[in-house]
Amino acid sequence: MSKIKAIGTVSATEKNPNTCDEFTFWLGNNVKISPFDIVKVENTVAGESSITYGMIEEIYHITDSPGHISNFVSSDFGVVGAESFTKKLSLTYAIASVIDNNNENYMPVPDGAIVYPADSEDIKNALGLLKEDDKRAIPGGLLKTSNGVSVPIMYNSDFLLGPEGAHLNISGISGLATKTSYVMFMLKAIQERTGDTAIIILNVKGDDLLRIDRDGNLSTNRRKQWELFNLECKPFKNVRYFYPYMRARGPDNVCSNTSLASSILQEQFESEIAKNYIYTCSEDKSKIELLLSNIDDPNWTLEAIFNFIETSTEFDDDDMNWDAFKSKVKEYANGKKAKSGEDKSQILVQSWKRFSRLIATSIQNDIFQNSQSGDSHKAQVHLSKEISKINTGDVLVVDIAKLNEQLQCMVFGDVIKTVYDLKHGEYVDERNAASIPKKIIIFVDELNKYAPKESPKNSPILNYLLEITERGRSEGIILFSAEQFRSAVHDRIKGNCSTNIYGRTNAIEVSKPDYKYIPKVYSNMITRLDKGDLIIQHPVFKTLLKVSFPYPSYELPNK
Repeated sequence: MSKIKAIGTVSATEKNPNTCDEFTFWLGNNVKISPFDIVKVENTVAGESSITYGMIEEIYHITDSPGHISNFVSSDFGVVGAESFTKKLSLTYAIASVIDNNNENYMPVPDGAIVYPADSEDIKNALGLLKEDDKRAIPGGLLKTSNGVSVPIMYNSDFLLGPEGAHLNISGISGLATKTSYVMFMLKAIQERTGDTAIIILNVKGDDLLRIDRDGNLSTNRRKQWELFNLECKPFKNVRYFYPYMRARGPDNVCSNTSLASSILQEQFESEIAKNYIYTCSEDKSKIELLLSNIDDPNWTLEAIFNFIETSTEFDDDDMNWDAFKSKVKEYANGKKAKSGEDKSQILVQSWKRFSRLIATSIQNDIFQNSQSGDSHKAQVHLSKEISKINTGDVLVVDIAKLNEQLQCMVFGDVIKTVYDLKHGEYVDERNAASIPKKIIIFVDELNKYAPKESPKNSPILNYLLEITERGRSEGIILFSAEQFRSAVHDRIKGNCSTNIYGRTNAIEVSKPDYKYIPKVYSNMITRLDKGDLIIQHPVFKTLLKVSFPYPSYELPNK
């Protein structure tokens, strides 16, 4: 360590002793450090030498002045810029939390030990990072220290994609936190580094993720950022898009309900990488419960209606269309069935009226079709059937941005239900189990819509999400999710995410219980992170880390 310039000396006092968890050191003159920097100290006990690594938490500057009045007086009684009458003793010192010791020696660092900045190899050893050529290594960002050291941070896929741990959650203010861009960087790295994974992405805002197969034409400097992780700066491969169907309208005769420019949309359909999804009564009436998953049902009356529709012979007609379905529901809602004595549901008319009212508006949407058209221009498909055909390396993008919240819930529920059924053998007649991707990642933004903190207990989507987050790591179903406010998400969902990312947020949010385990200086920094900077937590890392990441390699909407 003698070749590296020392930056300070460990200090232990009667009132502020060092512990096995943290130590204090004063800084030499003209030394610059920052929170999240990593330092190292030689820690010798009983003749055994070892290195203790610490991460900077707090930095203080003090003088021997007893109070601010003394400082005021010494400046010629408050003359700004006046030369002090007496030279004050002053120093800057820092508190570092212990993150590792290379010889499992966790005795407190002794007073007088010399402190050095960590180099790239020290940082990798301290954090337990995998080597970049390790098959389990998934790039997660670039750590930069104040002494100019940059280290690519590698996640361990065993804890990101299972089986040891799984699921990723990222939170932060929209725009400033760059949540979607970071997750897409992660997904691009996963597609390139793994050979057993498929990806499903839900596009929830504009056309943000509807051109990820198109090159972003980045500058040379931005391409070099990707080279730091040994990743190709290229768009996603094997991408297919699914749009909500709508009746043809406009001068371009478009049949897709999307914000994407019609010229690009046409290219996708001509290249046969885009389809329009629909829901027919004969195939999808059981999915109506997903449509109302965010509706509170304290008396389980909606649940009773769903069960009746599923089991009743009155609704068991392969030729039934949505018009006939609504008419049948109206017979129960207007009391006609009850008056004639034909009501076998044993469900109150008021409950049927509520159900009829709740579904009336949504089923008017164009994605609800009486039958699947054979017209190639309409390009209609059943979303669940297409998802059940997913192969390793595929990236499926499902656009739900222009649907209302109820329809978004239904489509998202359809996606996770299909993946869950696929991994549990429900499609064994349609495909060989060996051809199913070993791991399927589902990425959705605005998770708080589908798993809010106060979600209805009988919500089918919540139940699927709980099942996935609690057991998905061993079954190969992985959830990558994002939201503006972490505190608004169901506790069991976020509690089962092994990797958590924090983008810039506000002071009110960091005061919530979700942030209590984060040291105060770090939680304060979360409120003023620069755009593109994130704080990450991963089971393998022994502390929180601040990282940056490359600019997206695919075409963005503003281009």
